Amino acid sequence: MTISDPGSVSSATRWHLLPAEKVLEQLQSDRQLGLTLEQVAERQRQFGPNELEDTGGRSNWAILLDQFKNIMLIMLIAVAIISGVMDLMDMQAGRVKSNDIPFKDTVAILAIVFLNGLLGYVQESRAEKALAALKNMASPQVRVVRDGRVQEVSAGELVPGDIMLLEAGAQVAADGRLLEEASLQVREAALTGEAQAVSKRVSADLSEDTPLGDRLNCVYQGTEVVQGRGVAVVTQTGMGTELGKIATLLQSVEAEPTPLQQRMDQLSQALVTGSLSLVAGVVVLGLLVAGWGKLRELVEVSLSMAVAVVPEGLPAVITVTLALGTQRMVRRHALIRKLPAVETLGSVTTICSDKTGTLTQNKMVVQGIHQYSCSLSVTGHAYTPEGEFLLNGQPIDTWHHLEAIALLTAGILCNDAALQKENGGWCILGDPTEGALLVAATKAGLDRHQLSYAWTRLGEFPFTSERKRMSVMVKQEGGGTATDVMGAIAPLLLPSSSLLLFCKGSPELVLERCQFVYVKGTVEPLSGDRREQILQQNNHLASKGLRVLGFAARPLEALPAEDSAEETEQGLIWLGLVDMLDAPRPEAREAVARCRSAGIRPVMITGDHQLTARAIAEDMGIAQPGDEVLTGPELEHCTPEELEAHVERVSVYARVAPEHKLKIVQALQRRHHIVAMTGDGVNDAPALKRADIGIAMGITGTDVSKEASDMVLLDDNFATIVSAVEEGRVVYTNIRRFIKYILGSNIGEVITIAASPLFAFGGVPLTPLQILWMNLVTDGLPALALAVEPAEPNVMSRPPHDPKESIFARGLGTYMIRIGVVLSIIAIAQMVVGYHLAQTIPGDPDRWKTMVFTTLCLAQMGHALAIRSNTRLTLELNPFSNPYVLTSVVFTSLLQLALIYVEPLRNFFGTQILSPLELLICLGFSLLLFVWIELEKILSRWQGKGAGVGD
Repeated sequence: MTISDPGSVSSATRWHLLPAEKVLEQLQSDRQLGLTLEQVAERQRQFGPNELEDTGGRSNWAILLDQFKNIMLIMLIAVAIISGVMDLMDMQAGRVKSNDIPFKDTVAILAIVFLNGLLGYVQESRAEKALAALKNMASPQVRVVRDGRVQEVSAGELVPGDIMLLEAGAQVAADGRLLEEASLQVREAALTGEAQAVSKRVSADLSEDTPLGDRLNCVYQGTEVVQGRGVAVVTQTGMGTELGKIATLLQSVEAEPTPLQQRMDQLSQALVTGSLSLVAGVVVLGLLVAGWGKLRELVEVSLSMAVAVVPEGLPAVITVTLALGTQRMVRRHALIRKLPAVETLGSVTTICSDKTGTLTQNKMVVQGIHQYSCSLSVTGHAYTPEGEFLLNGQPIDTWHHLEAIALLTAGILCNDAALQKENGGWCILGDPTEGALLVAATKAGLDRHQLSYAWTRLGEFPFTSERKRMSVMVKQEGGGTATDVMGAIAPLLLPSSSLLLFCKGSPELVLERCQFVYVKGTVEPLSGDRREQILQQNNHLASKGLRVLGFAARPLEALPAEDSAEETEQGLIWLGLVDMLDAPRPEAREAVARCRSAGIRPVMITGDHQLTARAIAEDMGIAQPGDEVLTGPELEHCTPEELEAHVERVSVYARVAPEHKLKIVQALQRRHHIVAMTGDGVNDAPALKRADIGIAMGITGTDVSKEASDMVLLDDNFATIVSAVEEGRVVYTNIRRFIKYILGSNIGEVITIAASPLFAFGGVPLTPLQILWMNLVTDGLPALALAVEPAEPNVMSRPPHDPKESIFARGLGTYMIRIGVVLSIIAIAQMVVGYHLAQTIPGDPDRWKTMVFTTLCLAQMGHALAIRSNTRLTLELNPFSNPYVLTSVVFTSLLQLALIYVEPLRNFFGTQILSPLELLICLGFSLLLFVWIELEKILSRWQGKGAGVGD
């Protein structure tokens, strides 16, 4: 039967607040019998399959068609059609020359349009796989109780009310409320970001606003059972699960266009608007001056101008430049998944980074041990068991300090981790905190294996998130290390028994169960003053960002019962405190400093306590003393407007859940920041997708977070982000450099073509096919060489460029116009000289057109050599610092000569053979542009500006 009230299984229902019996009643299910097959069939119709739904995106055809909505490509398509119509009219009128190939301009233009569209399609059609990765997190098979029998069914067949059986190694296939559990532990890192498995229990006194990770009586789809077993009733399936909510959020988040995409759109609109205005002006002026008889010539001029204004090679050059940038970034341990992200990195103003593993090493290291009588600091790095114990800065022998030996022995015996050597390095198997205790004890000369052999563990009271402590019961078996440590341990034992309890956990909770304190080899009463002194020491250590554990012991006469933890863990003897730190990566401080000098604000986001977060952030230079720290609960209650005000001054967010990251990103973006955000869990995926640069962790990250990201850190290192930003800045600088180069040429071509009717030389100096050659080959090859120009020395000592700035900002627009005008003056002057030369010297009278074509192409070669630097003369540059520029100039010049002197190419491109004198004239005029740019640099120095234009 159907559920009588579908609202009873709404995703808004707080299942963790309801008793198990109430949940079963509301879902109309039975613990022993489960659902009947009729109920299952009804509910499958009512709720649908237990699958994550794809709301649907654009089809491949839609993505391909969208590429041809670009205004520049639309203009080229119009030019191709008009050119084809004119060729058809010439064929019908018999005006086609014997060596002419009809429709070659039309075919060439449409081929370029198609290739540009295909290039855009290839980049954009890399469909997001984040949803697919989410779907893969659902278990394919699950054991359920139906009709009183245990059955194995597909996860997609689950319905609300199903009784689901859980066991170690299984993935949870739907959200559910626990009915039974036995030592059940579930790893929920994918949802909450917390690596440590959560101990579940049926009865839990939870509040309405209990965070997801603390709902101990519930299990969630996509998580993994690591220990024990359990029985749960399914409460949500499909898109109603917590995983489904993430899928909905992920699909609703729209990726913002990158600064480069916005600037290219702006460039397209400016070029097309300018071109159409110029075409209209030329046609109207030509008709007024020469009349309708010149209409055909004016149309040819207009077609050539339209082709000239479009930088056909620019998309390919930008794509190759970004691809080369990704290769350099991979060598620096950053994998770029989406090409535009390369340039966006150069515009980043804020980097929001997780703390653990990114800013820090994710390796807990003991910094000090604190007995009641003295404190010892511990040296060493990471998990290498080498270091010293210092008292007042001086090395000591810990075997002369009984309290220290007793404390370190407790750290070894009350421990489930293992320290071992692999591939030449030391690593920890198990909890990093317990591993740090093993490393510290090994530094003191204690041997884990010998000590564990000498002291046998007989029982334990395991750690839970409620108890916040762990106890073990051990018995002395004698021999080996047992004798070595007996001087320290003996005062803790009863004369009649060798049983001992060691306890570790939250210092406050362990201390409140203590009645005695271990002082210099004797057990003394724990007075109120002593208790207060220990608490103050604990608070002081915690305020410095250290993780602190308290240790205690108690002699036992007999092994206690398994359920007697509360009674047994009383009357303890306080041994001391151990503080440890997830140490910052050695290179992270320098990376933060580089961020600051580059005008980028680093922001730390962590689930740690705010005191720990503040201390580490201040130590690394992310925050200053007194800076505001915003916690997750505070953030939860902020309105969007209040959060916007906070994000401008808050550099540390503590106790933050992964879902809060999306709010932080959106608030920063509303304040016009370009945001890079790191993440590794499933819940991080929406924030990663929304951020301008989503950065996933390559080592610890889930597949979902990687698929939602723009970049993957192969080493999970904050310093790698900063290196990637540097590469992004280099890429953006080079993109601006070759945009200056390409568009300066295009403007010169347009003005030259527009001016040609004024001289009445007969015909247009450049055909659309020749212009395509210039834009794709003559401009394209040197532009590619300019794309690998090495970084400037000050690339990371200047602030990020305004992401909203125009592509023409900082002098680039005026440079293009100025160089375009100079180039056109040179070409027009050469056109006049070449025309009169062609009319006086025997030969083809149209040779002047080939001279103009050649002059423009060769002038661009000089432009490529001069534009490598805005301030230094070409002679001052090392030609081998970028040998590709010189190579491309020589190769392109030879290709240009081939168009003149190789007959098949000459016939196809419509050129004429030039005499040596005519070729020298072209070369002489073309050198004038190179001389002009070099003179601009000299003038800039003379005026003391010290900077070039269009940096």
